[in-house]
Amino acid sequence: MKAIPAHSRNFALRCGAVSGCTCGKFSRLIGVPRLTKVRDQRRRKRNAHVALSFRQSEILEIARAEGRVVVEDLAQRFDVTLQTIRRDLTELADLGHLDRVHGGAVPKTGVANLGYEQRRRMNEGAKAAIARACAVAIPENCSLIMNLGTTTEAVAQELLGHRNITVVTNNMNVANTLAANPGCDIMVAGGALRRSDGGLVGELTTQFFEQFKVDYAVIGVSALDRDGDLLDFDLAEVRVSKTIIRQARKVFLVCDHSKLDRSAPARLASLSEITCLFTDRPLPQDLARKCAEWGTEVVVASGDGAPRT
Repeated sequence: MKAIPAHSRNFALRCGAVSGCTCGKFSRLIGVPRLTKVRDQRRRKRNAHVALSFRQSEILEIARAEGRVVVEDLAQRFDVTLQTIRRDLTELADLGHLDRVHGGAVPKTGVANLGYEQRRRMNEGAKAAIARACAVAIPENCSLIMNLGTTTEAVAQELLGHRNITVVTNNMNVANTLAANPGCDIMVAGGALRRSDGGLVGELTTQFFEQFKVDYAVIGVSALDRDGDLLDFDLAEVRVSKTIIRQARKVFLVCDHSKLDRSAPARLASLSEITCLFTDRPLPQDLARKCAEWGTEVVVASGDGAPRT
């Protein structure tokens, strides 16, 4: 054991560390980790093996499927008190499954995006409504670029009835969907294939898009913050999307409400650069006011896909 300086011994005697005090101050002075840190480590280790209750498992599945859970909705669904749901959400957040947000929780994100299949299943109804509203705004006899994203892929499905359109894309899923439309010419970008979601990214992809000037761009995004910044996880994808925005006369952003509760580290653009945002719920008042100032149209799609501005 290290020799304890006189002033440290005096402090130890005063705080009672020698006789078993658990404040941790004495142990820190002699190079032993604080007891509070040890307790935290033990608690985290126990949490890693905690089994979720049936209700917590259901809450987690709902959050993953819908992109967000709301305390009041869950309390009504499970017929329990608001306090019970808040406690469940706090425990799920402590275990690293969810991130708490005002009024509820969202799936854990951090600096890595969710898996493709998980993203594809999230808010499927909202994405379909957004896609229908966006497709209505795209005329026949036009050219457009479509980038990566599950909502963008939903728009491709809604364009199967359009005639005499040219689609340029770096999304293999979009190309495969539109291949069923005989009235659509498809051009697929080169680049590095991202096997996880069928996306093509990289310098070759950027150079490919620079050769075009199209009527419309339909883009998706991983997150949208309250300042109106479009955010994403992959810097290579961000560079491609920046080029797409520059090469289109009008830019349509398609994203559901859950993107406002997420975060991502890379900034792609601002809503001020977007012609029209298609979403499924009204924006927060501050963000809606900014869009009005920027001249960015906001279309809120109803369940049947009918647009509401």
